[in-house]
Amino acid sequence: MADEEKEVEEQEEEGKGLLAGRKRIIIFGAIGLVALIAIGSGAYFFLSSDEPAPEVTQQAPAEPAGAGTTPAPVTSPLTQAAGGGPADQIGPMVDIDSFIVNLLDLDSTRYLKASLTLELNSSAAAEEVAARMTQIRDAILLLCGNKTYAELRDLQGKMQLRAELIGHLNTFLQKGQVKKIYFTNFVIQ
Repeated sequence: MADEEKEVEEQEEEGKGLLAGRKRIIIFGAIGLVALIAIGSGAYFFLSSDEPAPEVTQQAPAEPAGAGTTPAPVTSPLTQAAGGGPADQIGPMVDIDSFIVNLLDLDSTRYLKASLTLELNSSAAAEEVAARMTQIRDAILLLCGNKTYAELRDLQGKMQLRAELIGHLNTFLQKGQVKKIYFTNFVIQ
């Protein structure tokens, strides 16, 4: 009897050891899987942010042939806040290449990588913007470089930056005005 009890106890201890080993394998496997997902998403984020946004060359969508009625345009609160409404006509667009500027944070080194598109009110303004591109990029870089992360991190800060850029650029344009600014890329790191 004593021998049988020892064998039963040994078998129970071996079973507990196997169970503990399986638990360790499952735990380490789960930790490894979470780490792999985190590394993969981090790599995707950093690699995809370096690609430039595709440029849109079409000014207005073409109406399909045979369409008798046009659907009413959908406006969002963001469009209305930016001054866009259904009656507005889309003006000439000028793309501003991507730029990187250091932000004015004292506690850490942060930078802004952005590209934007200017919507103008006339084709004469588009010609003037093309001729003054160096001045425009300089004004944008100086204005953005004078901002902090805290000022740009939320929607209100971005809307404020947009308004300041429009006002500043319109001060030296003589043949037309900037109607709207669209951020096509905006990354703070």
